[in-house]
Amino acid sequence: MIVVLNFGSQFAHLIARRVRDLGVKAEILPFDTPASVIASHNPVGLILSGGPASVLEKGSPHPDKRIFELGVPILGICYGHQLMGQMLGGRVIPGKTREFGKEHLALKGSRPLFSGLKRSEVVWFSHGDQVSKLPKGFIKIASTADCPYAAFADPKRRLFGIQFHPEVTHTVHGTRVLQNFVFGVCGAKKNWEIKAVARHLIEDIRLEVGNSHVLVGISGGVDSLVAATLIHKAIGNRLHAVFVDHGLLRKGEMEQVSTYLRKHGFKKLHLIDARKTFLGRLTGVSDPEQKRKIIGHTFIEVFENAIKKELKKYEITYLAQGTIYPDRIESAATGKGAAKIKSHHNLTLPEKLGFKILEPIKDLYKDEVRRVGAVLNLPHELLWRHPFPGPGLAIRIVGEITPERLSILRDADAVYIEELRKAGEYEKIWQAFAALLPVKVVGVMGDARTYEYVIALRAVDSVDGMSADWHKIPPALLERISSHIVGRVRGVNRVLYDITQKPPATIEYE
Repeated sequence: MIVVLNFGSQFAHLIARRVRDLGVKAEILPFDTPASVIASHNPVGLILSGGPASVLEKGSPHPDKRIFELGVPILGICYGHQLMGQMLGGRVIPGKTREFGKEHLALKGSRPLFSGLKRSEVVWFSHGDQVSKLPKGFIKIASTADCPYAAFADPKRRLFGIQFHPEVTHTVHGTRVLQNFVFGVCGAKKNWEIKAVARHLIEDIRLEVGNSHVLVGISGGVDSLVAATLIHKAIGNRLHAVFVDHGLLRKGEMEQVSTYLRKHGFKKLHLIDARKTFLGRLTGVSDPEQKRKIIGHTFIEVFENAIKKELKKYEITYLAQGTIYPDRIESAATGKGAAKIKSHHNLTLPEKLGFKILEPIKDLYKDEVRRVGAVLNLPHELLWRHPFPGPGLAIRIVGEITPERLSILRDADAVYIEELRKAGEYEKIWQAFAALLPVKVVGVMGDARTYEYVIALRAVDSVDGMSADWHKIPPALLERISSHIVGRVRGVNRVLYDITQKPPATIEYE
């Protein structure tokens, strides 16, 4: 396997995800894991992740220095690159200019890390500090206009440092760099295959749950659906699927998903109408974190009431959740020193429910979840629906949630998705949705002045949601979508298209 040491980067797990996508098992360990513990995993290589700290700060995270004596290849990325330079006798200084975004990398040597790459490559940077002096035995293998040692290597000890991020999609040939390290340098063998993963997940669920009953909340999204299907395959009718209509669903959501579940043998399906409860508690709330917490805690209450009223005759032991890797990463739940981006409602559930938590897909990224779903024979139209967050439309309405705003957004989003499907564009996009901005602007319709809301359209291309680029919807289609939204949705007189990448933006608005 490849071991990734996590220094708090938002991308630490993405690195492991990329390695697994190459067909090699990867495991993430805290940055301060003793070298002896790392060695016990028998890794063929080690990757040092990036991180939000500066190696120049007192108390910044450092690994056990004995990792450099393990005799396995090591690749340092960004912060990991600087750490390697500093710990092995080089020098790190604050950069004169901060590189953030796409840069042109000039390669000074091709093998083995840059085998198959051009002399100039587009890569993605995010750093302030930089290595100014190389450790003894190291050579420069790449640079940019503002970073003379953008990559270095000690070929004899098979140690490599790169200032850029090969794991994000913005680095054009980043996968090739990781592939060169994993196979060319480390000599790893392929041992990660999604069919086997699905089979093991079902076996693990069956072993852990035993004869107990499990409660799972179905949100309408791919994650909860795949998690529920895995559990259903493992324990059958001892799974109780609770679909809560919190009033924040997409148009026709409950009808479509509940019809599928009933058709495919989910006999213990409980539908709960909690719209008044959720919307009442969200009235007047504008802060994104507060929205998420209210929704999370209200889910707990709804589940408790469902247990008392409908499920009390069953001995339910587990609460299952569709938590996946990006949820855990962005909630800073898996690494010391990670910068918190946002919390997720399915990670804020307190232990008051008295259940054990079951998270069957917690180690998978979105595309892996879909691939597991395909192995489970889930229908294409549900499996390949675009990602939908647990808090639903609540985080696609910026600011306060009102019945009027919900109705406007739900209708606008339905028109948007319908037009994308008609044009054959929907399945080319990783995620598309409409968001409602908390402002009204002046317009003119039918020679009359209007003062109505602004809808922002978002469409991104991604592999797993950890990084994303905006999707280039054809201008004629964008024009048609805008025209139809303004024409069909009362309360909207302006449509914008969001062309911001992730990072620096997130995909969702809140």
